[in-house]
Amino acid sequence: MGRIILTAMEQIMGRHGVNAVLNLAHLYPLVNNYPPNNLNLEFSFAEVSAIQQTLDEMYGVRGGRGLALRAGRETWKYALQEFVPVLGITDLASRILPLGIKIKIGLEVFAETFNKFTDQRVRLGEDERGYLWMIDRCPVCWQRSSSTPCCHLAVGLLEQSMNWVSRGRRFHVEEVSCIACGDDTCTIVISKKPIV
Repeated sequence: MGRIILTAMEQIMGRHGVNAVLNLAHLYPLVNNYPPNNLNLEFSFAEVSAIQQTLDEMYGVRGGRGLALRAGRETWKYALQEFVPVLGITDLASRILPLGIKIKIGLEVFAETFNKFTDQRVRLGEDERGYLWMIDRCPVCWQRSSSTPCCHLAVGLLEQSMNWVSRGRRFHVEEVSCIACGDDTCTIVISKKPIV
């Protein structure tokens, strides 16, 4: 996942931009040396969090948020290429199923993927606001403190995953609680009905 995140960021910021972020985050060994393309748990939560914090420091909270959202969307595209063969979900988006069922199946598969291939812990839920993506151990805000929810990379990733599952529709995706704000979980609400 570390390689996927950095490669996605490079698509947005260029190699020099990513190197600047890595240098400012004191992650010098990763400069021009992304983690290997394997499933080993070698990219720490502290590294993911430091990168996200550095985006906010370099570009301001609003600019950092925008870049992290875009990086999350790009991360989904690369993750899809890497994990679809492993998970066997290539036809999920094209299955003739009601949209709500496709979304539920997609969220279950995505959560299982994170729980299986990373140290992140995700639970799913549902309430009147929508589908709930609840992160109990979050790499994006790991050991950070924030006055507002700051897991924008995760929000962008979920936005793009819903776009893929629904074959091009957009959903309102919003983080409503965050461990960095002192909450128990990072909870992201995904609307049940598409915006477009």
